[in-house]
Amino acid sequence: MTTPKKTLMVPCPSCGEPHPYSTDNPYRPFCSKGCQAIDLGAWASEQYRMAAKPNPEDLPEDLIDPDDIR
Repeated sequence: MTTPKKTLMVPCPSCGEPHPYSTDNPYRPFCSKGCQAIDLGAWASEQYRMAAKPNPEDLPEDLIDPDDIR
């Protein structure tokens, strides 16, 4: 006798609706193609940003911390 597989339910990062997280969903972690497209559009329009350490060459000298320069 085999144990039935449990389906992992996760919230869609775009709309928040719970949906099964499985290889059967080509849009995972999103629930649909629409939610996937909304997220891609947000990245393309720069609504999301990745934090990065500023480049010392781009800062005025009075703002540069000498301990950060290596």
